[in-house]
Amino acid sequence: MAEISDVFFVDGMRTPFGRAGEKGMYWNTRADDLAVKATIGLMERNPNVPADRIDDVAIAATSQTGDQGLTLGRSVAILAGLPQTVPGLAIERMCAGAMTSVTTMGASIGVGMYDLALAGGVEHMGHHPIGGNADPNPRFVAERMVDPGALNMGVTAERIHDRFPHLTKERADRFGMLSQHKVQAAYDAGKLQGDLVPVAIKAADGSWGLATEDEGRRPQTTMEDLAGLKTPFRPHGRVTAGTSSPLTDGATMSLLAGGSAVKELGLQPKMRMVSFAFAGVQPEIMGIGPIPSTEKALKKAGLTIADIGLFELNEAFAIQVLSLLDHFGIADDDPRVNQWGGAIALGHPLAASGVRLMIQLAAQFAERPDVRYGLTAMCVGLGQGGSVIWENPFFDGKKRK
Repeated sequence: MAEISDVFFVDGMRTPFGRAGEKGMYWNTRADDLAVKATIGLMERNPNVPADRIDDVAIAATSQTGDQGLTLGRSVAILAGLPQTVPGLAIERMCAGAMTSVTTMGASIGVGMYDLALAGGVEHMGHHPIGGNADPNPRFVAERMVDPGALNMGVTAERIHDRFPHLTKERADRFGMLSQHKVQAAYDAGKLQGDLVPVAIKAADGSWGLATEDEGRRPQTTMEDLAGLKTPFRPHGRVTAGTSSPLTDGATMSLLAGGSAVKELGLQPKMRMVSFAFAGVQPEIMGIGPIPSTEKALKKAGLTIADIGLFELNEAFAIQVLSLLDHFGIADDDPRVNQWGGAIALGHPLAASGVRLMIQLAAQFAERPDVRYGLTAMCVGLGQGGSVIWENPFFDGKKRK
């Protein structure tokens, strides 16, 4: 008999993230191979999990075509050497693809249908630019359902500045600069490297190398540097490359399990799923999407924002994170928020990013037994937000000194 179950995030790994384009380290690497590497790395790190016990593999991609098409969950499972008895599927929710992989597989575990599942995402933005294979229905614009600018994420970010003028360019610049500094500090302290799967890469001249670190970081960034950048989305605008996530290639993968599988296999979960929610907002200001999705997830969990001790918020744009913090009365530089930096420095390979947030939160939970609850949240193209609340299994109730 199937039974309602807790849902546990057992482990997560990812490839290093690379700059998209011909000069990026993954230009000569297939998207599905990035997902394969993340899957193999994760399974090798969890030898107690029999591969034939995986009930499903969900892998997200925003542009499901070419080397990231063909039902990724199934094709990657086969390529990664999982038994052919393991099924798989592909998921698409733009930026929240991997997050939706996790919540979909988590829900299946929660109602007792699955015991173990793999959930992740991949995006090769070099091979597949955002919207490159899409044909938006002309009714969106003709019938004024959606403003034409809503399909340009940078324009939507400028509109949050318009709506909330107290969220100034200077505040966004400072947030972007600190993201770069925090990521480098995390690298220097060895916080991120343990969850990265090295990837063999082939350069343009045919030589081989090994990708072991995220490629797009700019740790020397200063406020002066950012003040002088162009505003590509609007003349005299406020959104720049320094306050936006760069175009990025990469893959992420997580292992989820139900309570009975955790006991049977002797697993040590890193997080327990408490609640999740998705919400829709006006596409023209999609960046505020995580505000209503977080409110929904908090309500489902019977919690308030004050209960959240750690935040991993996807930095699609600095202004998008600032709008959420401002709404909930949280300071721009609150130490609970993105303490190891975020997508402005690491990159945002669309459908892969949700699980990166979870990997970082899980690693922080292990260091912080004084924190009980954490939040992973992100904005989503075409006007959505996604939020997942997690509980720290290492929580001991003791105040931190």
